[in-house]
Amino acid sequence: MPGKTLPNASGSAVPGLGLRQNLAQFMLLVAVNALVGGTLGQERTVLPLLASQEFHLDLYTGALTYILAFGLSKAAMNYFAGTLSDRYGRRPVLIAGWLAAVPVPLMLIFGPSWAWIVAANVLLGISQGLTWSTAVIMKMDLVGPRQRGLAMGFNEAAGYLGVAVTALATGYLATTYGLRPAPFLLGAAYIALGLGLTVLAVKETQHHANTEATQHAEARSSAHAGLTTGQVFTLTSFKDRSLSAASQAGLVNNLNDGLAWGLFPVLFANAGLNLDQIGILAAAYPAAWGAAQLATGAASDRWGRKWFITTGMLVQAAALAVTASAHSFGAWLGAAIVLGLGTAMVYPTLLAAIGDVAHPAWRARSVGVYRLWRDGGFAVGALLSGVLADLYGIPTAIAAVAAITAVSGVVVAVRMRGNDHA
Repeated sequence: MPGKTLPNASGSAVPGLGLRQNLAQFMLLVAVNALVGGTLGQERTVLPLLASQEFHLDLYTGALTYILAFGLSKAAMNYFAGTLSDRYGRRPVLIAGWLAAVPVPLMLIFGPSWAWIVAANVLLGISQGLTWSTAVIMKMDLVGPRQRGLAMGFNEAAGYLGVAVTALATGYLATTYGLRPAPFLLGAAYIALGLGLTVLAVKETQHHANTEATQHAEARSSAHAGLTTGQVFTLTSFKDRSLSAASQAGLVNNLNDGLAWGLFPVLFANAGLNLDQIGILAAAYPAAWGAAQLATGAASDRWGRKWFITTGMLVQAAALAVTASAHSFGAWLGAAIVLGLGTAMVYPTLLAAIGDVAHPAWRARSVGVYRLWRDGGFAVGALLSGVLADLYGIPTAIAAVAAITAVSGVVVAVRMRGNDHA
């Protein structure tokens, strides 16, 4: 059911902006993004163990090649998702993202070599970049400026609760039925359902952004409606204080998420934890992250973005430091929950901060550039943490990333403006 429309000055209908006016489509997109997250979650518990136990990859750097492949392809597709959705509309890009995911479970189940697993993660990255970015853009289109943080909180909560539930479920399936094929059949079901819902029920939202653009007041001459794609890239990446501060924080956030994805299960397995315990720890972090975003996104609408982001980065750094020094399931569980809470303060707030500054005419492209940098953090994290773990051990790699995360929070405190939020 499309969003409600209101008459404009000439008497023709224009789309209404706001959560209440577009609730049905908004909640449908929340459900779709939960399936997007679940498609990613099928790997969180199982793939690091598959690397070591079935393909016998002893070096952490080699095992982390799949995260590098995923991060690079997802980062690139994030950038193109914004540009393509401005040119062709949001819905076709969302459908294309689901189609890219269709071969992934089969490749993970039947892949005879590690190269197949890496190739599957290239496709998964393409899919995640197109689907998740477009879901973000569509929710921003629907709700307008007043509830942007709330919208991003719902979007990211749904996605990462999908990751968490699936990480827990695949840990159980792997324990009961083995590492392949059972855990990845769940991912196949998510993909089929997500593609079906998108084709049959999701409506185009670009006209909502066009409506908002006619009402948008330009806060700075550098952020006017007529920017080229190249100008949007440089403004988001480097020139605008708030946009560039958000971009670097996003990169560092996913740098430590790539570390958690690739090395935490190996750390826990080396300490003698069983597969059920590893599954619980793999789920606790995204579960806390996902659930808390329902509150943090909306809170940043009221209290502003800057200090939520700064505090969240420092909380993440503290949790990573505890993880590096801990040696027991209980300590790691507490650190995983705190890491998730810190990430929840940062993740929807960064997206909302981009939406606050970006003009509706090029907001999709700016979100794409931000997500290019943010998900490039997966690749940086895989390389950096893998090399450090090979040279100095996993705890040292985690401690180094904790320090980088703390510095990133300080950069936000110094560089980001404090009065951008709508």
